[in-house]
Amino acid sequence: MKFRVSSSIFSMLFVAIVSGVGVVTAQDLNAHHHLTSPTALLNEEAIQDWAKQKVAKSPRHSEWVKVKNGTREVNSFVVYPESNKKATAVVVIHEIFGMSDWVQQLTDELAEAGYIAIAPDLLSGMGPNGGGTSSFDSNGVRQAIGALPPDQITADLNAVADYVSKLPGANDKVAVTGYCWGGSQSFRFATNRPSLKAAFVFYGSAPGTNAQGQPYAVDKTVLGKIGAPVYGFYAENDMRIDATVPPTSEAMKELKKTYDPVTYAGAGHGFMRGGEPNAPEPPAAAAGADEAAVKKAANDLAIYKANRKARDDAWARWKAILVKL
Repeated sequence: MKFRVSSSIFSMLFVAIVSGVGVVTAQDLNAHHHLTSPTALLNEEAIQDWAKQKVAKSPRHSEWVKVKNGTREVNSFVVYPESNKKATAVVVIHEIFGMSDWVQQLTDELAEAGYIAIAPDLLSGMGPNGGGTSSFDSNGVRQAIGALPPDQITADLNAVADYVSKLPGANDKVAVTGYCWGGSQSFRFATNRPSLKAAFVFYGSAPGTNAQGQPYAVDKTVLGKIGAPVYGFYAENDMRIDATVPPTSEAMKELKKTYDPVTYAGAGHGFMRGGEPNAPEPPAAAAGADEAAVKKAANDLAIYKANRKARDDAWARWKAILVKL
């Protein structure tokens, strides 16, 4: 409802900019933009490697399950908290990159915080030979996600939410979170499942239309179906998404729906991934480097440190909200 700017600072290390402008255009691949990291050495593989290692070393129980959605089977990664009480469940919607090691690591981190976390691979059965995310190359993943039928996404997420809510260790409360493309899908899922306890939208937009040359138009009819509070996490240096926040705030206020966006000062799109503390730091300029190389190295390092600050502030806010559900 109100627009706040935190003191966090951020810019990009490795980012993926989602399409994500709602029911009509969320699947439009032309709206996806992929920016590379500030240095060629900080590629996706390097960032993913630490995440894979962290999941492998986690003391928490995790497993892959196949959740039935009619004739479909949605391959999903579940991590359980070490707790003597029943826990709230969180459905994690991946980025445009699909089921990545980073998504699995974040799912484990949610379990570490005390929640049953489940991340469905929404490309399950959509790849070559009936595979999922891992059966595509990086370009193929983005194209396949952009082509996913919206109704199938909703049905898959509903099946996953039903499954996790009925687990013996669950307390029947289910929230949803998503990042980039998944952030927009998190907002959209809130319009399709009013029983959610909360929706956490990380740098994604509300359902609406974004015709070329026209201002963003919120779909008030769809937003009117929301029953859960929606919490937004946005970056100051992400005007493509930020431009959707004021009209979304106005529409949600008019509809008497809870919408609480926070924009992190100095931040850029993708800060939850780019700000991970275990991601590799940019290399310093070598001795004898020219002035431009030294300046670039200093800027890259500042960006990386800013990513961490924004990511940590967002996590702190997120956990404070989750514990009250």
